[in-house]
Amino acid sequence: MQMEHDLEILATTHYENFPVASVFIPKRYRKALRLIYAFARVADDFADEGNAGVEERLERLDKWETALHDALTGTAVNVFFQSLAEVIRNFEIPVKLFDDLLTAFRMDARGLHCATFDDLAFYCRHSANPVGRIVLHLFGSAGGQNCLWADDICTALQLTNFWQDISVDIQKKRVYIPDEDFERFGCSRKSSEAGLSGITEQQCRLLMEFEVERTRQLFTKGSPLLQSVDAKLSFQLKLTWYGGMRVLEKIEQRHGVTFYRRPALNLFDTALIFTRSLLHR
Repeated sequence: MQMEHDLEILATTHYENFPVASVFIPKRYRKALRLIYAFARVADDFADEGNAGVEERLERLDKWETALHDALTGTAVNVFFQSLAEVIRNFEIPVKLFDDLLTAFRMDARGLHCATFDDLAFYCRHSANPVGRIVLHLFGSAGGQNCLWADDICTALQLTNFWQDISVDIQKKRVYIPDEDFERFGCSRKSSEAGLSGITEQQCRLLMEFEVERTRQLFTKGSPLLQSVDAKLSFQLKLTWYGGMRVLEKIEQRHGVTFYRRPALNLFDTALIFTRSLLHR
């Protein structure tokens, strides 16, 4: 029981841009969402936190995946996985979505390098899109076009997180912008501890304007989902959608130069997101 409790606490306290199992989600779904989030959050930490080597990280992820599949066959290693397996069975969530998440975490552990936007989109299809589909299955809304709209929104959210965190990721020697996008604006992805070398502020601005517009188009493409799902999920999705769009606005307010300082949401932004969500029709 202690491990399950600790992982649920993790799900409610670990920093994220967008709320997990918030008060706007009906209570009967919150525990399930926290368990799902905790599964992903711990696996994500296996992939890129601490000082472990690549092989050790991959071994931890393999054991995490095995523990999940064992739980689904009735041999759970602990109460956490037993509870998660019950959620997966009760809500008929395809286990492949969890396997896809672990595929993305393995890519992280090996060091993600995207030559093209297609490479980055492939990563998002495994790192972000499964989360949206899991939530839709949880709420019985995974039919028809909904999953495709959710994919667009989740990819946009993942990209938004990358563009917001550029200054932080550079310090960790991580650059998620595709090589072809750097080349489009006549610069290089080569990084140093001080930032990206050989890139002017003007090039940064033009590059981020390009990335922000492409990301906004994905948010817009997926926006019909906000009206398509059940009301018990709709408002939470609106908060998430407007939260992502507000981060893009903050990046634009910095003229796209997020290579040097991370834009963050404040109380005014939170109020604005909430108001826009309430007024959305």
